[in-house]
Amino acid sequence: MSYIRKEFSIKDLETLSGVKAHTIRIWEKRYQILDPNRTESNIRIYDTSALQKLLNIAFLNENGYKISRISKLSEKEVTDLVQSTSSSNNYENRALKSFLVSMFNFDQVLFLKTYDELLETRTFSEVFKDVFIPFLNQLGILWQTNTITPSHEHFISNLIRQKVYSNIERLQYEEAFHKDRLFVLFLPENEIHDLGILFANYELISLGYKVIFLGHTIPLENLHTFTHMAKEVYFISYFTAKPELPSEYIKDFTKEILQDSDTIKLWILGRKTTEIDANLLNKNISVFKNLSSLSLQL
Repeated sequence: MSYIRKEFSIKDLETLSGVKAHTIRIWEKRYQILDPNRTESNIRIYDTSALQKLLNIAFLNENGYKISRISKLSEKEVTDLVQSTSSSNNYENRALKSFLVSMFNFDQVLFLKTYDELLETRTFSEVFKDVFIPFLNQLGILWQTNTITPSHEHFISNLIRQKVYSNIERLQYEEAFHKDRLFVLFLPENEIHDLGILFANYELISLGYKVIFLGHTIPLENLHTFTHMAKEVYFISYFTAKPELPSEYIKDFTKEILQDSDTIKLWILGRKTTEIDANLLNKNISVFKNLSSLSLQL
């Protein structure tokens, strides 16, 4: 049974906050910003509230506030200042830290403010690739190490999902101008991690392609409907947690959907693609390392 971590070493805090362990020790000694517990062997141990506090302090420090000033503020004043602070330079790192603070504090306002500021200098596509994807990768590490709860992950993922949907909706009023290719986007049965496939939907629509987005948990037999709807049909899927046996799924897909056709393709992304037998890949079945490499094929 998994559990949520409630104790962290100073190395954990360094990894999560970006503040060097040496600096954390100095801040503790000089400004008393944290008061860790100690093991019998005198090793620092921090709880969840200390992690959250350090994230807030690191965020403010990176945004120009001196630690001497921050140390004099109450926890409420620190939180209020985080909410009112804008990011200006080195926006990727600042935004990542901001989204991390937003997640731990369940702070929707901070998320929205940071997102809007990113859009002042970048397109939505750039924000997703340069900020959201690195953030989601970090989120995966936090999840694997039991540092965050499902409520943290659901909170921040739903906020990102809302932004993808709103940008897709703006594009859907435009008629596709590439008529020969149809892209069918789906996730296999029991696969629910849909942010990657959602963004692929956005990218394809923005390039003028006809897209049918089916979403998650689609049985293989449901895909027959689309095999003759265009000259070329491209099925795109993400294998993040499912299928359990990706190679067997590819074999079934080849038998049921491809059927030796030269006009039907399967493009796959996601971390479980590393489990696919390379001998199953051919001119009709391709694996892509990330969305950028897929975009190069369009």
